[in-house]
Amino acid sequence: MARTPMALLSAADQERARGLRLMKGIALGALIALAVVFVIAFSLQGRFPWLAYVRAAAEGGMVGALADWFAVTALFRRPLGLPIPHTAIIPTRKNEIGRTLGEFVETNFLSGDVIRARLSATPIAARLGEWLRTPEHAERVASEAATIIANVLEALSDEDVQDVITDLAREHLIVPEWGPPLGGWLERLVATGAHHQAVDLAADSIGTWLESNRDAFAGLLSRRLPSWVPSMVHNLIDEAAYHEAVKFTAAVRADPEHRARLAIDTYLERLADNLQHDPETIGRFEDAKTTVFDSPRVRELAADAWTTAKNGLVTALHDEDSGLRRRGAAALAEIGDRLVTDETVQRRVDGWVTDAAVFLVERYRHDIASVITDTVERWDAAETSEKIELMVGRDLQYIRLNGTIVGSLAGLLIFTVAHAIFGA
Repeated sequence: MARTPMALLSAADQERARGLRLMKGIALGALIALAVVFVIAFSLQGRFPWLAYVRAAAEGGMVGALADWFAVTALFRRPLGLPIPHTAIIPTRKNEIGRTLGEFVETNFLSGDVIRARLSATPIAARLGEWLRTPEHAERVASEAATIIANVLEALSDEDVQDVITDLAREHLIVPEWGPPLGGWLERLVATGAHHQAVDLAADSIGTWLESNRDAFAGLLSRRLPSWVPSMVHNLIDEAAYHEAVKFTAAVRADPEHRARLAIDTYLERLADNLQHDPETIGRFEDAKTTVFDSPRVRELAADAWTTAKNGLVTALHDEDSGLRRRGAAALAEIGDRLVTDETVQRRVDGWVTDAAVFLVERYRHDIASVITDTVERWDAAETSEKIELMVGRDLQYIRLNGTIVGSLAGLLIFTVAHAIFGA
């Protein structure tokens, strides 16, 4: 199996590779050392009988080292390249390992009960609030949010947005009939007398205007008289018109039952009824509405309003000293402070976060776990084996060392017991 060049590995993987090579060297050195000891002891045990114990320990150590070398190597590749059954386990069973790992994570970690228990024991809102009420953190969040929003706004096509606004306006404003709902609203308004205040305001405004604009009546009627009528008559007619207007307005203001008020009530009642039940009135109203909304000028105003609002918002979002950015950071800091001090808000936010997390996990747990399965399936078999070996291979080399030590002790113990029982 070809190894990935060191230069192509990440810094962490390079460090793991160096540690793995070191431990492999130590394990191999222990095996070679035992082999040397075995040869020496085996050749001299006739002259020095006590070397038989050393030979037995070295022999057992070599057996243990070779057995564990075979076991560790068989996980990642075929020992000595031989097609021995049940070797190269990770490369040959990569997909099955990925599925098993995904199922393990899904069953034991992506469980609603596990997530709820873990989050319920964590003061999420309090920790978030403690972090957020620090001015630097609030400014950072506000800055990141402003950047994201500004980028989204700049990426939007003005024409697309205008088309969406037009479609929404047509769907929710133009297509539905306004007449009957507006007539019903006007009927309730008249029935409760809520419009009387508007009439009072109009009468007061007209009275105030008349008091301040007496000159506006000069020639209002007299200019329509024949030229042979004396100018004195002109003045009398204009003065009479002014005083009648003032008197009429004052009467309307003073008398809640004035005939003008009653006429307004009657007109509004009739209009409310017609808007609800008269097809001709409803049709004229709907035609007028459609004409207004379909007017090119209205479309231009809507487009200009969107462009102006967008440009102003983007400018404010990019400006670190803008009032919008400052108010956003201040609002975030205030939210953080409340999350720390208000236990009711803490419980509410913790509950929202927990419920949302449990919902997402329970609904998408299989999709989340499938990321592991799909990722492992896409890996090359050799690459997968190398990745896993880099992660755990160094620790597995300790198994070889332990096997060497345990084998030596076992060989020595077995030889000693056998020698004690059966003799030389």
